[in-house]
Amino acid sequence: MPQNPIMTEWKSQNGDLWGETPQCLAHRLHQHELFSNEALGELIERYPREHYSLVEWGAQGRARSDWREGEISGLSGRDVIDAVSRSRVWINLRNAPAVDKRYAALLDEIFTEFEARIPGFRTLSRTMGILVSSPNSRTVYHSDLPGQSLWQIRGSKRVYVYPAVKPFLRPEHVEGIALSGVEMNMPYEPWYDDYADVFDIEPGQMLHWPLNAPHRVDNHDCLNVSMTLEYFTDEIRRTHMVTVANGIMRTKLGVTPKSREISGPSFWTKAVLQRALRNTTMVKRENKARRKPSFRLDPSRPGAIVDLPAA
Repeated sequence: MPQNPIMTEWKSQNGDLWGETPQCLAHRLHQHELFSNEALGELIERYPREHYSLVEWGAQGRARSDWREGEISGLSGRDVIDAVSRSRVWINLRNAPAVDKRYAALLDEIFTEFEARIPGFRTLSRTMGILVSSPNSRTVYHSDLPGQSLWQIRGSKRVYVYPAVKPFLRPEHVEGIALSGVEMNMPYEPWYDDYADVFDIEPGQMLHWPLNAPHRVDNHDCLNVSMTLEYFTDEIRRTHMVTVANGIMRTKLGVTPKSREISGPSFWTKAVLQRALRNTTMVKRENKARRKPSFRLDPSRPGAIVDLPAA
């Protein structure tokens, strides 16, 4: 174990509970130099356009297709952070390790520590994103396919984590995400909150939840900087393969899947099926081409946005 571990209050039971129940754990990354305003500003300034999203957020339940994407041309990185703090937008720096090797080294350090602490935990792939979001912004109810954790660096937010069972999550939901390649507009009812685990997280805290557990996030009235980690283990990879195969069976072949087993004859049949069909016209994944920006941050008025002319 490193002399200066990233997880600062880890207990042995945290490893046993990993992935079984939502956990709020302590870390020290909010003090790390890579997450200072100076470091984040410099990172934003050289972030490739194809690797970031600047999104204007709306109300809970607003369809993802209604989100607007923007651009940050003409602003310094520090100006972007200031503009986000005064507006209704967030910027997502996707796959930071591919852009800056220092974040890649940090990602490796985090997972080396996890693999030492969590029995049997080994990842096949992993990545990191950095999210700078405005006061009171929200992430709508959704589910993710990889294993995932949310690390708070600056500001505070309330996170609702829901059981990964019906009616909060149905097989059709994760199958739709797997087939389309994007998060679905999942149905949400206000009474779901009565059954959620609710966390108010501060800098130096992180959340990890069971695979595919639906969740939503409300920022408190302050600028937020967060880090997200996503990863695949062999078990998660197999689960994803079955999900893709079940989605093909349900939506393309008219067969209702009866199993989500990730071993045995049923699994291997589905592994062959999804491998044969996932890249064919039968599985039409959403076009991932970057949506054309419809606004930009105004360099002369911090927090204001300017609509771009329609094409």
